[in-house]
Parts: sequence; C-alpha cells; structure tokens
Amino acid sequence: MNLTRNWFRTLRSRTLAFFALAAAICFTAVACSGGAESQATGGVKPELVADYIHTALASDRTAYTKHVVNRAKKLEGKPKADGVLAIEATEGWESSDGIPLPAQMFRLGSEIASEADTAFTYNLISTWYINDAQGPKNDFEKKAIQEVEKTGEPFKEFQEVGGKKYFSALYPDKAVAEACITCHNTHPVHKERYPDKVFKMDDVMGGIMINIPLEGA
Repeated sequence: MNLTRNWFRTLRSRTLAFFALAAAICFTAVACSGGAESQATGGVKPELVADYIHTALASDRTAYTKHVVNRAKKLEGKPKADGVLAIEATEGWESSDGIPLPAQMFRLGSEIASEADTAFTYNLISTWYINDAQGPKNDFEKKAIQEVEKTGEPFKEFQEVGGKKYFSALYPDKAVAEACITCHNTHPVHKERYPDKVFKMDDVMGGIMINIPLEGA
C-alpha cells in the first residue's frame, strides 16, 4: 500500500503543477491572440493547446496501462501469465491491496485537476459507459462522441456553458492494451447494459474531453 500512496502523492503533485501551467498557457493563448477565435500569428491557438494537453494525458495513461497494470499478477481476480508485480489491478482497489484500473487512475487525475483554481476541466465520456458520471452530459458531448466513435478522429468546437465560452475538444480513447478490453467486456454492468458490444484492440471505446476556458472572450 505504501507504493500505491506514493503513486498518488506523485500524481497529485504532477497534476496540479501541469494544470497550473496549462491555465497559464490558456491565458497566454487568449491574451496574445486578442481573442479566442483570432488567428493572429503571435498567439497560441486553443486547438494547439488542447492537442498539447491531450498528448500529455494520453501518454501518462498509456504508460500506466502498459507498464504498471499490464505487469500486475492479477487483473480483477484472474491471474496474468505475464504478470511480475505482486499486486492486483482491480475496480475495488480502495478496499484491497491493489491498484486502480486505467480509467480510475485517469478519473483520479481529473478530480485532482478540479482542485486547481481554474475553469479548465477534462474527463472521459463514452456511449458504453460503466460509471454514470462518464456518460455524455449535454448536446455538445452527445454530438462529439457520435462523431468520434464514427470517424476515429478528434472533434473540436467552441461552445458556451453558463455564459462562459470554451474551446472543447474530444479525442478518441482507444483500447491500447488487453487490460482495457478485458475489464470492460467482462464487467457485469457492461454485460447487462451492452450485451452485444464486445471491444477489440484498437477499438474506439469513448473519448477524452478537454474544456479550455477562454478568458476575455
């Protein structure tokens, strides 16, 4: 459990530092460009900021999945032949001597990011969600997830929420490791809600939503 606590302390420190930097970049993008929708050469476009943030988020999650979860000796109670770490990757990690599943680790980072003093947010959404908090919440997210699941390409648009303008981008969240599809395909909630949906490697399982507040827009 000490190892798990150390991971969370590191995750919290890195996440807060990263999003403090992201908030500064977002402000600079708007301030330098003279407006969120300006294409002035001196500013950083919000599209590019979103791409940078997504690259960091996706890289960390993939690294955790491939180099931690995939090396665990058990995955949701089942032995893994290639496991070398004497731990279990499990949804019930908080009540056992285990580690979070990739989607849970991603959500933990998102919750830590929400502690920062910024309107910037990110989260996972999917048509085939298991956690109710990860279903599409508004018309924009419903449109975005349909496009991403159909095309496999990012969907980006400006939107207004609560009188505030945002640049929002949804990136495809693909199955990058066996743990991704095993956990979903065998999960009792998934089997009950989506009995005909069986994920395969590289399938689009949902999307990573990034919302960048456009200060001064």
